[in-house]
Amino acid sequence: MPVGIYLYEIDESFGPNVLAEYYLDQKNSVNKEILKDFEEKHIQKEFSDTIFWNEDLRYYSAKMDAKSVERDNLFLGFVLKQDEDLVSLKSILENIAAKVVKDFSQDKNALEALLRKEFDSIFTLMEKLKEPSMVKETINDKTKKMLDDGKLTEARELIDLGEQIPEKLSEEIRLAEQQLIEGFYKKAKKSFLKAAELAETIQEGDIVSFLTSKAEQVGKFPELIKERETNVKEIEDRVEALQNNKLHLYHELIKPLDTLINIANSFEEHEKTSTLIEFLKDSKRADELAKELFNLDKKFKEILHEL
Repeated sequence: MPVGIYLYEIDESFGPNVLAEYYLDQKNSVNKEILKDFEEKHIQKEFSDTIFWNEDLRYYSAKMDAKSVERDNLFLGFVLKQDEDLVSLKSILENIAAKVVKDFSQDKNALEALLRKEFDSIFTLMEKLKEPSMVKETINDKTKKMLDDGKLTEARELIDLGEQIPEKLSEEIRLAEQQLIEGFYKKAKKSFLKAAELAETIQEGDIVSFLTSKAEQVGKFPELIKERETNVKEIEDRVEALQNNKLHLYHELIKPLDTLINIANSFEEHEKTSTLIEFLKDSKRADELAKELFNLDKKFKEILHEL
């Protein structure tokens, strides 16, 4: 489960500014260094989502679709542990983002109350996905209300569905997760959508929204694999050119490496991500050294010209 959530904007003049946040532990809060990294990747490199690694935590940030409130600079993010299922959390974050836009306010207290409410609801949703009995309890509550409202036919139909759908729903989700692990992404997407249909028959709106969003995320995986192959090839070509002392190319390693890190995170490839992060750090350092060499070379030529 996530350990924090934050909403921020990136102002053209003043940079990133946190609008609302909630953390289980305040020491895990998003800081200026992280926000500066997000600004570079979202604005300069135009990434729609990105991740900042900090010891045993990951800070995930995604651009929000906030056209309805005439804001094109809003971002929502999670603080999560290294071993968390990022695919599921991306889906949850998309759903929360839609609710934040719907109830957007200039009042910080109202926004933080909304974030906390949605953050707390994640725990209930995840438990429902694991335990069919919890779904049955929810159905019982709904049928009681229907009976109180005199909706006898609807209540009977929901009771009948409640006897079979929760187990089928749980089974379909387990199948989808297994297909995802095995790399059968098209099948996994289909299974998640089938599970969403089952959830819709028992009026579990949050589960429907979550599973539909997760299916969309999984459906992007084949495209991400192609993008990864393209970026790996680009890095290989750059590294080969660097062997011929074209030192300015170190700078051109940085963007494809950032992209590969995001893709590795999407596939939960933690060891590969750590290796790529080290590669990125070394490339940035090499780029700095290359610039120093270039400036020294320029200076040498100027001195020689004066001799």
